[in-house]
Amino acid sequence: MGYFERALLAAIVIGVGAGFVGALVVLRKRTFFAQALTHGTYPGAVAAAALGVSVPAGAAVASVVLVVVMAGIARVRRQGAQVAAGIVLTGGFAAGALLQSLIPGLPVRAESLLVGSILTVSDADILLAACVALVAIAVVALIGKEIALSTFDPAGFRAMGYREWPIELVVLALTAASVVSSLPAVGAILAIALIAAPAAAAKLMVTTFRGVLFAAPVIGAASGVIGVLASRVFAIAAGPAIALAATAFFLLALGISKLRALPLRRADIPVETAEGARIA
Repeated sequence: MGYFERALLAAIVIGVGAGFVGALVVLRKRTFFAQALTHGTYPGAVAAAALGVSVPAGAAVASVVLVVVMAGIARVRRQGAQVAAGIVLTGGFAAGALLQSLIPGLPVRAESLLVGSILTVSDADILLAACVALVAIAVVALIGKEIALSTFDPAGFRAMGYREWPIELVVLALTAASVVSSLPAVGAILAIALIAAPAAAAKLMVTTFRGVLFAAPVIGAASGVIGVLASRVFAIAAGPAIALAATAFFLLALGISKLRALPLRRADIPVETAEGARIA
């Protein structure tokens, strides 16, 4: 398999996995958490590159630390989950930038850690992304009802005797795994686009939990393929092209949803007859 065909396969696999996990992230309104994780894993990726080990492995270690840190900060009195995510986002990215400046002889370019390099992904990177996608699908197949109930009716979920933190921890772990598996393709900065944008677009187009879970991976894979093809045709970086393709899908879905709403809005506008009487 050539490098371009491998990049297309990676785009499909990573797009499917990121889109599927992104559906959970968007529906549960945890996009800021995902963004914090994408930026916070940067120092782990830098350290792994400096040590000559797998970059996803270093990012995975960093993600575990970040999940523990966020959970700890969120439990501090008068603090909250958003505060924890904000601290992790800025602190993690700053730590990565500091490590990068202190280690001048990195074997990989810093740009590849930030925006990815899908044309150089390995078979191991693709296998990791496939495993993450399969695990996410298996988790939803096993506890999908509980996830849906805790997402859309948290009060009812608690009233039934369930605890929210296990579900939250599972979703956060899947998010971290998706971020790690997306790093080789789109990097630490752009991973959030591939996780959030396809799911947000799917949410605008379909109205059911299962529908979003199905549509988001399709949009994610399409974004990946279009981005890789655009990078070859226009000689641009693949990572930003994939992120822009995902953003374009969201803008397209947003425009379609607005057009769908126009007839309903017009029907609600009162119309005056020639005699001045108003009819709905």
